[in-house]
Amino acid sequence: MNRTLRVLTIFGTRPEAVKLFPVIHALADDPRFDSRVCVSAQHRAMLDQVLEIAGITPDHDLDLMRPDQSLDALTAALLVSLGRVMDEEKPDRVVVQGDTATAMCGALAAYYRKIPVAHVEAGLRSGDIYQPWPEEINRKIIGTMAALHLAPTETAAAALRAEKVDPACVHVTGNTVIDALHWVQDRIAAEPALAEGLAGLEQRFAGKRIIGVTSHRRENFGGGLEAIADAVRRIAAREDVAIIFPVHPNPNVRRVMDGALAGLPNVALIEPLDYPNFARLLGISELMLTDSGGVQEEAPALGKPVLVMRETTERPEGVIAGTAKLVGTDADTIVSETFRLLDDADAYAAMSRAHNPFGDGRSAARIRDLLAAPLKSS
Repeated sequence: MNRTLRVLTIFGTRPEAVKLFPVIHALADDPRFDSRVCVSAQHRAMLDQVLEIAGITPDHDLDLMRPDQSLDALTAALLVSLGRVMDEEKPDRVVVQGDTATAMCGALAAYYRKIPVAHVEAGLRSGDIYQPWPEEINRKIIGTMAALHLAPTETAAAALRAEKVDPACVHVTGNTVIDALHWVQDRIAAEPALAEGLAGLEQRFAGKRIIGVTSHRRENFGGGLEAIADAVRRIAAREDVAIIFPVHPNPNVRRVMDGALAGLPNVALIEPLDYPNFARLLGISELMLTDSGGVQEEAPALGKPVLVMRETTERPEGVIAGTAKLVGTDADTIVSETFRLLDDADAYAAMSRAHNPFGDGRSAARIRDLLAAPLKSS
């Protein structure tokens, strides 16, 4: 009988937690694995919200979040701290997700110990090392070290093969964010109180067409965020529209958004939502304006068009499928494309009915089985 595999799953931000909790659940339910969890708390409060709803208690909590922490200070702290955890746990596999500093340092610390790395959501590429920054470089670094590349789509898998990654190590699994969304929708159906945080706003904005907004990308700090804020202000001037905007806690974001949008009658600047209430926001919104990566995957699963307020996207599948459209950070473009979707029923229908290319809700099970299989010898 094969021995139990010890798998150490490492993450630190809310998006990583959302996309990894289905994998952690799958591993915990399978006797082939001894599942261990380490969080860096690169994001603290937003991470804890997901851990609570998903019922996950980390085995290691590094609690590394510091106000205005520089990327180099964070990277140094992560690398040393994660190395200590690996020396204690001695895992057979290390699992990281996406493109954060936590994921990159987790992969590097594992590589230094010759521990095989499984990269969930592998192969995303924008082609521009500064868009998104620093995530594009983080995922490319992870890609050079991973033993198992778990690509969410065929497009991502093709990007890895184009970089000469051994095709035998590349597997298309779908994106675990769809697993997570299905799971939380089932929880909300069973426990509606989990997603009642927006009830007051729904009542306040009754009869209006709600637009959800998220914006936090580092490359948009400064002029990009100012242009996004200007666009939101102009969109909210329409009598038929209301904006619900969970504002990221980063002071670079809050300063701009509070300065431009606070006090507007059709705009609700609110604290970041926990996962069930964010899923509720997706459900009640007519469309989403975002510079987030995950929203580009989640909103189409609910038939919601996405306008991507970035110059590039590492998720071109949505643009190709028609579920998302790149609009950049030019305020005039954001406003005109939003109004087009609000005023042109055919344009809206074309995006809302397009096939979501990001998954079927069974990605975590595929990943679990790939982790159990023997790895290709290097």
